[in-house]
Amino acid sequence: MTQTSDIDTSGFPPGYFIIRSVASNRLLDVTLDDIEDGTEVALWPEKEKSLVESFRDPETNNQVFFIDTSGALCSRSAGHAIDVEESRLVLRHRRPVSKPFPNAYAHPLPKFSYNSVTGEISVLFTCDPSYPLPPPTGTAPSNAWQGKTYLLTSVPLRKPRTILDNASEFIASNILTPISFLTGAATAPPARPDEVFNGDIDLNEDELVEEERGEEAEVDDSAELGRKVRVVAVPTTEKNMMDLLLSEKARSRRRWMVSPLRVTNARTTS
Repeated sequence: MTQTSDIDTSGFPPGYFIIRSVASNRLLDVTLDDIEDGTEVALWPEKEKSLVESFRDPETNNQVFFIDTSGALCSRSAGHAIDVEESRLVLRHRRPVSKPFPNAYAHPLPKFSYNSVTGEISVLFTCDPSYPLPPPTGTAPSNAWQGKTYLLTSVPLRKPRTILDNASEFIASNILTPISFLTGAATAPPARPDEVFNGDIDLNEDELVEEERGEEAEVDDSAELGRKVRVVAVPTTEKNMMDLLLSEKARSRRRWMVSPLRVTNARTTS
């Protein structure tokens, strides 16, 4: 007979638990409590403070997860496993095998693991997560993906530009710059963050790898309640060195607190 202790939960606690982003203090949440295949899992404010099962509102179960007997991370409310689709976390219904296998539609589910010391959640794939087409006959497929460590990170969100921001930019570019030119000290107006990160680089803010984020892209001051999460790839052999280059904010976005739900209230000592 298989004992509960024999089941590998990959660092997560047995039973149900919540996953909190250290950087944003929000919980992983199945968006809109949906159950449809492909529903995005993102970060939203905590809806239930109690960790005691009998005290919790069942309507908040879309913020509760568990590891099933196959080792997959699953949503309590939907009952479905969590997959990675184009770097996003999504609900995944079971699907029939389709060829060439594996492919973006049908593939083995990734395994999530939690390191309680570093706070990192890593993702283990058994095939290339980009799901490339089969290589030409006689050509070996690329195994570059095997040399990468895949980590879950939250994505900061800046508040939208305001009229005052635009007015300040207008003054800088149309008044101060000509004056500087007349005095012989012409300088280019400072680039806006949205120009830097959405211009020729062809990267949106949520697609920047942590090592490439500038100070402006670190800002997380939007009044929006939700935040995105992404799975980022780091060369395994260079991870320790690249970790040293991360800002404290970037490091914090890769940290998670996993808290198990309890059947009874924790005992207190008098």
